[in-house]
Amino acid sequence: MSDVKHDVHCTEIGSRADELRAAVRSAEAGPAATPVPSCPGWSLTQLARHVGGTHRWAARIVRGRATGPVAHDMVDDVFSPGPESAADLDAWLAEGAAELTGALREAGPDTPVWTVAPSGVAGFWARRMAHETTLHAADAAFVTGTPFAVREELARDALDEWMGFGALPRVLEAAGPDAPPLTGPGRTLHLHATDAPRAEWLVDLTGVPITWSHTHAKAAVAVRAPLTDLVLLLYGRRTPADTSVEVFGDGDLLSLWLQRSGFWLRK
Repeated sequence: MSDVKHDVHCTEIGSRADELRAAVRSAEAGPAATPVPSCPGWSLTQLARHVGGTHRWAARIVRGRATGPVAHDMVDDVFSPGPESAADLDAWLAEGAAELTGALREAGPDTPVWTVAPSGVAGFWARRMAHETTLHAADAAFVTGTPFAVREELARDALDEWMGFGALPRVLEAAGPDAPPLTGPGRTLHLHATDAPRAEWLVDLTGVPITWSHTHAKAAVAVRAPLTDLVLLLYGRRTPADTSVEVFGDGDLLSLWLQRSGFWLRK
């Protein structure tokens, strides 16, 4: 579970949605004509529709106290007719974020609901949507040239969440029998934030199940970067070759782990 309070996650959803709204309003050529390079094939219109749809989907799960999967067409179908103008997208994003945060605050963190990964409580969705919205606020910031950073508390939490997803059995199951092995003797990974004390993650890939801990130790591959850049690296918005990221050791293992641990992004 997260150490970040439920209300902090809810507030972050609204704040990051506001950043995306500002990007939509400020796009000189209009949102439909403004591509988002970090989301190939999407413009700001598709990015906004995805975020607004995701917020409404999660709100439906929480508000309805769903006990099983809920159709997520509104998350994926970003090219169907929908809000187009900057003003309409702005209002639609605001409404979706308010709907989600309202549902989450009303439910509280411990209300049982269906979740896409082990948890089964509404607090999962507050955390997941906070980091999802933050990621796409970063996508918008890259377009507009707006400075972007993740606060230390939330960056640590985003990294912890990723590690939890990366330890799920599906990381190995989804790869298929002919995929190169992720686990094996000596396979360890160490992430170290350069701008925060004791912000370290050790991923143990030496056996099954995959485990992780907040540990300082030598590893087969070590990664050093500021916290925000570590988050963006995991989400594919930075690469190991970027100047803000330092990699020591087995770079191939790092690339393989990044690809496999991000399986859930490509569902």
